[in-house]
Amino acid sequence: MDTEAQPTERDRSSRPSGAGPEPVPDPQGPEERSRSSWPARIADATPGGRLTLGALTCLALLLLVNAFLAQPFQIPSGSMERGLRIGDRVLVNKVAYRFGAAPRRGDVVVFDGTGYFGDGDYVKRVVGVGGDHVVCCDKEGRIDVNGRSVDESAFLYPGDAPSAAPFDVVVPAGTLFLLGDHRGDSRDSRDRLGSPGGGMLPVGAVIGRADWIVWPLRDAARLTRPGAYARVPAAGHAGGDHG
Repeated sequence: MDTEAQPTERDRSSRPSGAGPEPVPDPQGPEERSRSSWPARIADATPGGRLTLGALTCLALLLLVNAFLAQPFQIPSGSMERGLRIGDRVLVNKVAYRFGAAPRRGDVVVFDGTGYFGDGDYVKRVVGVGGDHVVCCDKEGRIDVNGRSVDESAFLYPGDAPSAAPFDVVVPAGTLFLLGDHRGDSRDSRDRLGSPGGGMLPVGAVIGRADWIVWPLRDAARLTRPGAYARVPAAGHAGGDHG
């Protein structure tokens, strides 16, 4: 037998007049309200309250971006003039070569030179990738990659030759041949041709691609891949353009 008391019409009508409508049960119980208010509780427990919590959140996001997506890099020398000067800051795209992508000829890259170029991070331009045959110089004094002469006048430092020292190299698979744009003031792959590794940098040492000049603001610009390198044929498909 059901012994639970059921409200009668008289029970319902016995509420004092003017007491207002009968309260509606809260579908969100105390436990749910407690869960939903945890950011407020953290903010209240943090010295400085919401302002400090917001600053810490922004810092955490900045660290995540710096670690995995993009990183500022200050140009330490004149080896990439005229395009990049001492003190310029570039934004390094750290995901440019993930998910199967690889550095391409003409890219400006930042890399860890420890054990290859010396301690620390460096910035240079990719001139040759795995399998490329890179020669300097052709009869007009230009660098030749896979049988194609490369006109570097758009970015080479004014008055510099493509290289004062001749070289003739084949870039091993998985490595890069790198040169600075200011050839007269750059220590790069040419200086290590006779050392272990032959001046080549493993692709795994690349931190990322320099995509933007972000400081000083008056010089802010996007760094693009020169068209001269886009016309270089793939290794094994050498052309006959020697100028």
